[in-house]
Amino acid sequence: MPRAQIKDEKKYQRLREKGDSKEKAARIANASASQGSGKVGRKGGKSPAYDDWSKDELMKRAREIGIEGRSSMNKSELVKALRSH
Repeated sequence: MPRAQIKDEKKYQRLREKGDSKEKAARIANASASQGSGKVGRKGGKSPAYDDWSKDELMKRAREIGIEGRSSMNKSELVKALRSH
């Protein structure tokens, strides 16, 4: 279901599948819709997808954003929880 605040829903979904947070995916999708993806692609740094993070890095990020039950999660569960947050 399309969200009114997301200007490029397809790009948003691709970014979420890649592991980007909801906020980052929305920012990129909206910026590329208004400025063009070529211009947006040249801006900023690049962060690896959650799949490329170590379990310790995922645990730290989950702790930062307050995901409960993280201590009993395996890596794939942490990735799923972070993506859905």
